[in-house]
Amino acid sequence: MAVTELWLVRHGESLANVAASAAETSGALTIEIDWRDADVPLSETGEQQAQALGRWLASDRSLSAIWCSPYLRARQTVHLAADVGGITVPVHVDERLRDRELGILDLLTSRGVEDRYPQEAARRRWLGKFAYRPPGGESWADVALRVRSVLAEFDGGPALVVAHDAVVLLFIYVCLGLSELDLLDFARSHTVANASITRLVRDRGVEPWRVEYFSATEHLEASGVPVTEHPGDPHVVPQP
Repeated sequence: MAVTELWLVRHGESLANVAASAAETSGALTIEIDWRDADVPLSETGEQQAQALGRWLASDRSLSAIWCSPYLRARQTVHLAADVGGITVPVHVDERLRDRELGILDLLTSRGVEDRYPQEAARRRWLGKFAYRPPGGESWADVALRVRSVLAEFDGGPALVVAHDAVVLLFIYVCLGLSELDLLDFARSHTVANASITRLVRDRGVEPWRVEYFSATEHLEASGVPVTEHPGDPHVVPQP
């Protein structure tokens, strides 16, 4: 039976989220962290957010499966939430749910891209966020292909997906059949908060998908946990 309900969760706040926001605010050229992207751990706040997610999950045991990015911050979010919520359904770690790869722009702020790679910055502005692929990296269109592939394997009851902000946005793009312009307009005015919940549903597995709610954070607020909204890749914010 085709899946009829998706709970899309961005990982809890990571130490790279904190470092990237600080670097952007200070006008630095680079983001100073000690890990490769796949190995960045949760911050203390991120751990608390994951535990709050687990308390929310404890009230609904109807999940059929959990799908998770292989990146450490996503796996930590799943494990902490499952432990707190007593969730024992299978966890599928799938590389197709990894974060968007930035190639040569990795660890650069928006100012850093303009300073180090002005030609790439100009090419990015010309092509737009959806189509632009940095050398050695991926475009949003590339990530959408990954999302389409993994979505085809979802089966049965509600599935929880724990991944990254771009992946959440591109699930919405794929499931709702949005255009490139629709997606970019949505992304300009919506941020996927850390450990937030986005719920997509469709009737009988054949009707069009709809967004029941986007980036919900009430479970965090109910636990007294800070809500954080770090842009995932701020140096490729869509141009107005």
